[in-house]
Amino acid sequence: MKYALVHEWLTPKAIGGSELVVQAILHSLDADLYALIDFESTNPQSYLFGRAIGTTFLQHFPGSQNGVQKYLPLLPFAIEQLDLRSYDIVLSSAHTVAKGVLTSPNQMHVCYCHTPMRFAWELTFDYLRSSQMGKGLVGIFTRYLLHQLRQWDVIAANRVDYFIANSHHTARRIWRCYRRQATVIYPPVNIERFPFLSAKQDFYVTVSRLVSYKQVSLIVEAFNQLQRPLIVIGKGPELEALRKLAQPNIQILGAQSNQVVEKYLSEAKAFIYAAYEDFGIAVVEAQACGTPVIAYGAGGALETVIDIYQQPKKATGLFFETQTVTALVEAVEKFEECAKNFHPETIYAHASQFAPTIFQKRYLDFVENSWEQFRVGGDRH
Repeated sequence: MKYALVHEWLTPKAIGGSELVVQAILHSLDADLYALIDFESTNPQSYLFGRAIGTTFLQHFPGSQNGVQKYLPLLPFAIEQLDLRSYDIVLSSAHTVAKGVLTSPNQMHVCYCHTPMRFAWELTFDYLRSSQMGKGLVGIFTRYLLHQLRQWDVIAANRVDYFIANSHHTARRIWRCYRRQATVIYPPVNIERFPFLSAKQDFYVTVSRLVSYKQVSLIVEAFNQLQRPLIVIGKGPELEALRKLAQPNIQILGAQSNQVVEKYLSEAKAFIYAAYEDFGIAVVEAQACGTPVIAYGAGGALETVIDIYQQPKKATGLFFETQTVTALVEAVEKFEECAKNFHPETIYAHASQFAPTIFQKRYLDFVENSWEQFRVGGDRH
């Protein structure tokens, strides 16, 4: 059996949950790796250093090492140029175009879908509103481009034989966008990396990319009102604006090393999370430290956090119902009242179900079962 694994891009700056999935798959299967661009095989700090990785013509485009999103109109065309005809099974790890690779009828394609393209589907109007590309005459072209991209995205989804989703929330979005069923296998979280600590300090923390949909400004505004200590870790276009917004009780630390992130996550009284995400890996990382979570009650958080008002004995956090400053302020005040009812050992035990070994077993079982079904011409979902 010959396996190919296709991911969107491999760069030192791309270190999110989708990259952890790629790493876990490669630890489980002997697969050749492909991507639109690769700058990790030449990075001595990467586990991919020295590995042969197939790429596309975008590899040689100016500035591609900083991301190929600037070449968005070319991404569907580029991914279709990968020649995978020599493989029995094609695996893709997709949040943009990786699922669009071309395969033949005798090749099985399994896609682990982190999300349908957010900017092309439900975040389209947020993207247009916040970007210069959405304004004026250029905005008309951008809208047409996104329209074309949605059409291609649906066609590409129909090239996939079997879909895996990283959460039930993502599975519903896959059905909404593509009308395809998906099996849920939660992504791996390296819970052993994060130190468990039962004694917490008197501060809150959030770790996030500082982009608009992460709602970090909402968190900062809420803690401006609460006047309680907050640590904000992360980098992104909103960094300077957040520093101007924050009052003295809030420390905006910017990007930090893994050691610093782990220290604050393990010592914090609670982790604050206001985004509407498909899964939200940072939420699980905080719980691996035994740290409770105060989260916006929507999306993947509903699958990774157990609300204290719903299951008090198993609680790992609590939810707030709307993405507003008022709702978050009220949630923090409620948390202060019941903080003693959270048990770090219970929170850690809940996080352990997302360990990489569990992901690897479920993923391998799914691929093997799908191959048996594929060979006899069974139904594909």
